[in-house]
Amino acid sequence: MTDYAEEQRNELEAIESIYPDSFTVLSEEPISFTINVTSDAGENGETTEATLKFTYVEKYPDEPPLWEIHTQENLEDSDMGEILALLQQQADENLGMVMIFTLVTAVQEKLNEIVDLMKNRREEEKRRKEEEAEEAEKVAFQGTVVTIENFLAWKDRFEMEMDELRSKRQKEEEQAGKIKLTGKQLFETDHNLDTSDIQFLEDTGNNVEVDESLFQDIDDLDLDDDDPDFDPLDMGSDED
Repeated sequence: MTDYAEEQRNELEAIESIYPDSFTVLSEEPISFTINVTSDAGENGETTEATLKFTYVEKYPDEPPLWEIHTQENLEDSDMGEILALLQQQADENLGMVMIFTLVTAVQEKLNEIVDLMKNRREEEKRRKEEEAEEAEKVAFQGTVVTIENFLAWKDRFEMEMDELRSKRQKEEEQAGKIKLTGKQLFETDHNLDTSDIQFLEDTGNNVEVDESLFQDIDDLDLDDDDPDFDPLDMGSDED
């Protein structure tokens, strides 16, 4: 009969000696621990990291342990999905044998692969951004294609904006008293204006007096209207 507890204790001691700086026991019952796994550095010094949490089940190693990615750095969701799938594959292939070291080694290799792919990801991201920029520039250069529908929509918006602008301007002018009447409109609206000058002179005592002596009596004028050759236009002529 398999002594599962003994096998688990022995593996735990071995794991602690292999990963002394990255191994941490979380609980004794059930036995749960974490191992921090870091990739090798890439060509630009980048790394990836995953902290794996393992928990022994009662019949481990005849049954696989429980695992999860406790923390991570520089991993995308797709990367973590691949790591979890890899753990499942390795566990299925190693049932009946202690497998923590095998699982951790497989994850370590996977992290190194991810680092190698980072260069391709950066280049792909750069190419994608350049294509988006080119597409945006092309759209800006070509402008919006004019159709009957979007022209009519623009026309409605334009007319509405112009009506609002005219209404606003008229209100501003009314408030500022800028609406002025013409002379004709003033006389039509205020009938006192036609006598205002005379009234002004009367009020100030400046009555206009006419000196009748300055005017000759019309009867004293020598009008040669009886002369058949009389021409009023010749009266001011000095030729005679």
